[in-house]
Amino acid sequence: MPSSPAQFHQVDVFTRRAGAGNPLGVVLGAEHWSVGQMQAFAAWTNLVETTFVLKPDDARADYRLRIFTPTREIAFAGHPSIGSAHVALSSGFCRAKDGKLLQQCDAGLLPIEVTGAAPMPMLSIAAPPAHVVTGDAEALAQLQAILAPLPLGPIAPGLVAGGRRWWLAELAHEHDLRGWRPDHQAIAQLAARSETLGLCVFARSASADYELAVRAFPAGAGIVEDPASGAANALVAAYIAACEPNGPLARGYRVSQGREIGRDAHLHLRIDADAQVWVGGHCVSVISGTVLWPATARDTQ
Repeated sequence: MPSSPAQFHQVDVFTRRAGAGNPLGVVLGAEHWSVGQMQAFAAWTNLVETTFVLKPDDARADYRLRIFTPTREIAFAGHPSIGSAHVALSSGFCRAKDGKLLQQCDAGLLPIEVTGAAPMPMLSIAAPPAHVVTGDAEALAQLQAILAPLPLGPIAPGLVAGGRRWWLAELAHEHDLRGWRPDHQAIAQLAARSETLGLCVFARSASADYELAVRAFPAGAGIVEDPASGAANALVAAYIAACEPNGPLARGYRVSQGREIGRDAHLHLRIDADAQVWVGGHCVSVISGTVLWPATARDTQ
């Protein structure tokens, strides 16, 4: 038996042009779906993440968000939060109040700023607090072996956690970052050993359009390369601000990501006076329709 019809939207996140960002599936009206139905649907869409926008449990929030990869539910991710906020607004599920939304998710209550006009406002989410993780010398040696052929930038590689866990490394030159062909098996081994998503590398740029180029390899989630990584970029911004508090990137910058895999995503990072990292960008609606998803016998008991 199908469950009650729900709305399904597919959006492209961190771009103004369909096909250039990171795809996301968003379901509205799935209040009566079980967790099993949500997980099965996320596996069927086979997108990196599929989200479910639900009525909030907390009266302060505008909506509650559940985020699923094809294999499991996760507490927070950047591009699903931005894309879901876009759908919540464009569908009329909720309205911004004084240019703000409040998202309830397993990472807590996270504010989202809304600037600019519909249908493509800039959406920026406050990322969870970040901290440097230390103590795994063998994993760090693994990382150094992965990066060995490349000249590194001024900030030392490190493991940073905040909503997600990523190894971060600055490369000295953008052209090295753009042309790098990493050992994906070695990154997967590093991710498994350190219980992280994988490795995110970045390099400063002299481009007029962005200040940082980024590539992310979330082998821990079974993904070779991510076209646009909100949570990873938030950790990069926090790490740069902590390492270079008076540097030119300490208050924010623009990011280019995804060109190496045929995308062209643009992210905006901002660090406010309270050291809060905001990650933002635009979204494009691509697909809108109705989903009829079956309830299993277990769901209907």
